[in-house]
Amino acid sequence: MPADYDMAVIRGRVARVGHLLDDWDGLGIKTYLMRERGVNGSPVNQYAPFYLWNTMEGMNTFLWGGAFQGLSNDFGRPSIRQWTGLAYEEGSAADSPARFAVRRRQPVPEGGELAEVMADAVRETERLAGADGAVLAAAAVDTGRWELVHFSLWDHDAPKTDGDVFEVLHLSAPGRERLPRGRQW
Repeated sequence: MPADYDMAVIRGRVARVGHLLDDWDGLGIKTYLMRERGVNGSPVNQYAPFYLWNTMEGMNTFLWGGAFQGLSNDFGRPSIRQWTGLAYEEGSAADSPARFAVRRRQPVPEGGELAEVMADAVRETERLAGADGAVLAAAAVDTGRWELVHFSLWDHDAPKTDGDVFEVLHLSAPGRERLPRGRQW
């Protein structure tokens, strides 16, 4: 979003429509995330939802079945990045409301054993999930860019990890209990 964008527009939109995915078939979780320039160290205004899907059908129905069209109509069609899941864990504060999220992206190092790099990502997911205040943690890889992402939700504003910090505006979690836990490969 532009530096002078009124982020109250995003807050209002999520307040109006966020609940529409609270029972979406095939969705594990969707976090409605926002960073506001000058808040919590953010250099930018950004709306960045994050999804974990249980089924391809659920994702495709969302994207091609009309629900995503409303966002595209209002803001233009955003770029969507898709990642292959490596690990998912419920956190030590799994029953608490998610207030903040951290997204940390990093390149997959050249020259190393890919299996070991991915195993490290799984261990990091376990570490994050076990930290005080963690609601959940996940890791995924984008093999087109060879980039890892570690994603975690927190019940407080002092997450135990580095990365881009987002405010959680809403969490839809209709299939959270069905997300496969642990290592995914």
